[in-house]
Amino acid sequence: MTPIYHAPQADFNGWQGLAPREEICPRFSYLSSASPTGNEVLIIEADFREGLDGWWAKTFPVTGGTHYRFEVSYRAQNVAAPRRSVVVKIDWFDVQGKAVPEDLATCEGYLCDSVAMAETEHPQAQSTDAEGWTEVSHTYRAPSGATQAVVELHLQWSPDSKVEWSQASLVETAPPPKRIVRLATVHFQPHGGKTPQGNCELYAPLIAEAARQNTDLVVLGETLTLYGLDKTYADVAEPIPGDSTRYFGMLARQYRIHIVAGLVERAGHLLYNVAVLIDPSGEIVGKYRKVCLPRTEVQGGMAPGSEYPVFETAFGKVGMMICYDGFFPEVALELARNGAEVIAWPVWGCNPLLASARACENHVYIVSSTYEDVSRNWMLSAIYNHEGKPVALATDWGTVAVAEVDLNAPTRWVCLGDFKAHMHRHRPLSPEEKPSSP
Repeated sequence: MTPIYHAPQADFNGWQGLAPREEICPRFSYLSSASPTGNEVLIIEADFREGLDGWWAKTFPVTGGTHYRFEVSYRAQNVAAPRRSVVVKIDWFDVQGKAVPEDLATCEGYLCDSVAMAETEHPQAQSTDAEGWTEVSHTYRAPSGATQAVVELHLQWSPDSKVEWSQASLVETAPPPKRIVRLATVHFQPHGGKTPQGNCELYAPLIAEAARQNTDLVVLGETLTLYGLDKTYADVAEPIPGDSTRYFGMLARQYRIHIVAGLVERAGHLLYNVAVLIDPSGEIVGKYRKVCLPRTEVQGGMAPGSEYPVFETAFGKVGMMICYDGFFPEVALELARNGAEVIAWPVWGCNPLLASARACENHVYIVSSTYEDVSRNWMLSAIYNHEGKPVALATDWGTVAVAEVDLNAPTRWVCLGDFKAHMHRHRPLSPEEKPSSP
């Protein structure tokens, strides 16, 4: 077991001040009643040196198989990247203080000779109040073999900084509700439409079929008003809102379904390849302008977008990307960083391995709708899960594929646990997060 340094005189109400080694130990202190509610405040302060790492730790008794709600608040000073430096960890142990097996399902087909153990939990920050206190919370099910949970409240790798922790609790609660969503993609080439409006109308039976299967969201193709018409981008460009969004809005309202449609937008003198999200009332929720443009779109006079919006819907948070965006990890990463749980992807064609990568590396559901035949192995019309696997696939033209997913269910891996919770803590610092040189 890795040795732990116990800071002298850093004990308070069951909490202990700890560090990996004495030479990188920060300073610990506490106040008995200085938080907004009068609770104790646990303080960690780092001096000007790089790499200091310390935490307050406390053991809570638990009953295996029971759900617990964890909550704590913190207030940080001079911390450049709180997601990496102000960290909460929860570990599960048995009565002897040993790690316990994971008894929830883990991803199959990886580390096949390993026994899945319950891994560290990383609850995430939720909101910050006017006084600068940030709530960190989540609900967990204690593994069946667990009798105790060790909670750690960290300050790490942040010179000349301070964090105050308050109101830490781990209490029994009811299991969280499921959040079931039905996602759909269409596998369709709009031949014979003759006009942009005609192409839109060809999708009506497919949207009706998606609605018949009680789907919440259906994703259509890229630049669908252009496909097969022998026209230029400028020929089919339209304002958003415009004729096409009004038509799809009518279908969304008729069938009570969310629709993502790929169109060509005219905004003044500029043209954009866009994906538009329409809600079941027929209103436009938002649009995404394609950021990564292939040479043909550049030559055709298209302009790139520059933002990664994520939109709140009745079932969850939706982001969008378009075709060539999938070749670059930054687009899906930015959408995931902005909270996307589902990424809708109208895509003319792309390496299907990249679809799997974008879904797996960000732990998001990706819904792709392509014009490529399955036999060409150059993109699929599919719903990809957090493992990067297609859980629903449309193989025949003019068909709809539907997958039912639970947005509240974490995907657990052997040796990684709920990796989506870890990613936020462990991914590299972005340039804007890096502290200035002393």
